[in-house]
Amino acid sequence: MRNYAKSIELYERTKQTLAGGVSSNVRYAATPVPLFFDRGEGARLYDVDGNVHIDYVLGNGPAILGHAPKPVVDAVAATLALGQVYAAQHPRETELAERLCRLLPGIEVVRFATSGTEAVLMAFRLARAFTGRTKILKFEGHYHGWTDQAYISARPSLNEAGPADAPVPVAGSPGMPPSVLDDTVVAGWNDLELLAQAFERHKGEIAAVIMEPVMVNGGPTEPKPGYLEGVRDLCRANGALFICDEVITGFRAGLRGAQGRYGVTADLTVYAKAVAAGFPLALVGGRRDVMDTLLDKGVMHGGTYNGNVQSMAAALAALDVLEADDGGVYRDLEARGTRLMQGLAAICRKHKVPARVQGLPAIFQVFFTDGPAPSNYRDAVACDRDKALAFHCALQEEGIRTNQQAKWFLSTAHDDAIVDETLAAADRAMASIA
Repeated sequence: MRNYAKSIELYERTKQTLAGGVSSNVRYAATPVPLFFDRGEGARLYDVDGNVHIDYVLGNGPAILGHAPKPVVDAVAATLALGQVYAAQHPRETELAERLCRLLPGIEVVRFATSGTEAVLMAFRLARAFTGRTKILKFEGHYHGWTDQAYISARPSLNEAGPADAPVPVAGSPGMPPSVLDDTVVAGWNDLELLAQAFERHKGEIAAVIMEPVMVNGGPTEPKPGYLEGVRDLCRANGALFICDEVITGFRAGLRGAQGRYGVTADLTVYAKAVAAGFPLALVGGRRDVMDTLLDKGVMHGGTYNGNVQSMAAALAALDVLEADDGGVYRDLEARGTRLMQGLAAICRKHKVPARVQGLPAIFQVFFTDGPAPSNYRDAVACDRDKALAFHCALQEEGIRTNQQAKWFLSTAHDDAIVDETLAAADRAMASIA
């Protein structure tokens, strides 16, 4: 058994002065307590008790190049003496904007922000200003940040969520005003008929449809063939904008994100996390006519830290790595992620544990179920979460860090040797819970 005495002591101390002892509620759910780390390097984290973890959480997605990647660290270090925020423009913003518009599908204009949550709110405001409508349609199990306008039906209990063919909006937190539910329409994901019905029920009212193009937060699930194209077409037919939330999938599903992977282009897209390889950066990009409402209609967007020097430098350095050889690093990432997924599936079969390993090679999950592969949130939430938690805990004792839903993020730092070490540890962990 690993020793976590210093983490436990630090957590008790921290609770006295930091609300809840953590800086984000998603860090509460950890065993035995939220762990405290000294440093990260490559694919590994080192905690205050001296335990070494092969990390498959990666900051919940940003560390696409692993922890402390040298090209990014060096680029940021070179800017520190130049200042951090100018309340004015600087050439690195221009260079990064040009590169993103050249690289990403459907991106004609970008605007920088600091977090994905903030960027989603900007996209909502742009869509409402452009269409003159107020309602946003989102899908069960898709997470778009923790704000009042967005944290709706992200993880609803099924006894609150209503019927599958017409879900009711469910507030995700106490303190949210009931009025925000009036401007939100919720539908089941991965079913075009359900979306068509929602448009019919709210004819002429929906400003935009927002989704994760690959459902990740509700459990990594790919869209069915033709689904993304169908959503785009329904949006066009009904005068609504199509917003892709690529906060997680952007620069993780591939160099050109999920839209590049599946060949579908949204009207607006939100990126964050991996775009700056661990530094705080988000952006909204898309059609010029929609983005121009920031000036033409006076749509307000601000932010002291938007376009800060260090995040721009980090993103430019990360793109240098990711774009090299037209995204050559992704070919290795896909191969290793595929091998890891297949290895985990084989381990489940070996120990006769009913499970499905699904998602993308750079972000996937082990779903403990003897049923069909999940295709939406309701399928995913019906899987055995207790078994997933047990696997998470057993992996942690073997030095493998995943999240509690048995969700795995990969980075370019996870080499073949680390995959081999991980599979050997996962075999022992699975044996202990079978």
